[in-house]
Amino acid sequence: SSITQIHIQHTAQDHSSSSLLKFLSSLQNAPLQNLSLFCFTIFMDCVVVDSDKGNEADRSCLEESTSIFNGVEVQEPYVGMEFDSEEAARTFYVEYARRVGFVVRVMQRRRSGIDGRTLARRLGCNKQGFSPNSKGTPGQEKRPRPSAREGCKATILVKMEKSGKWVVTRFIKDHNHPLIATANGFSTEDDKDKKIAELTMELKRQDELCTAYREKLLSFINNVEEQTEEMSTKIQLIIENIRRAESLGTVLECIDE
Repeated sequence: SSITQIHIQHTAQDHSSSSLLKFLSSLQNAPLQNLSLFCFTIFMDCVVVDSDKGNEADRSCLEESTSIFNGVEVQEPYVGMEFDSEEAARTFYVEYARRVGFVVRVMQRRRSGIDGRTLARRLGCNKQGFSPNSKGTPGQEKRPRPSAREGCKATILVKMEKSGKWVVTRFIKDHNHPLIATANGFSTEDDKDKKIAELTMELKRQDELCTAYREKLLSFINNVEEQTEEMSTKIQLIIENIRRAESLGTVLECIDE
């Protein structure tokens, strides 16, 4: 129908407020019973899951590009980039973050109200936002701790299309803090927490082994002490027997004379 054609043309254009008003004015001749349902469809298509809706312009990358970090060429996300799944998009951004030098924070997502499927997902820098001010106990002076968040705006938004593909609809590249490419391979806080848990379990296992080795060593020392005492007793008996034999030999010699 003509409404469907107009809808397709509009969704391919910019969803700014002025564009939306022009589009709605073109629907004045549309049947009234279809207008409310159609406007709701347009609204759902225009919704973008993002808590950072400020007045500042988004610095979004619209074309495929690469950057050089530490002498290595790194492919950057770009608006329109497609992935086969949400996990593939997340894996790509996590690897990009690892190469560039920041940690990924898994942020908002939008679910389907029908079947609960994830329709959109936002990932960002772990320094996004600001840490809440914590009030200490009165009378106690605490050394101020450096904030882990610095209000960084770097983020990526991926949305599932009707085709099943996941498409990047927003990408903010710039960070407001230094980027440090780490060699430890931690790309997300979950990865770091998992590694800490693994190391904690390994440390516990090593402690248990040390305890077992200590018990074995103490048992060995006790056995050595018992055997040493028993051997000393046997040696003492041998010495006494030798002395008795020597005394008896002396007595026999005297009798023979």
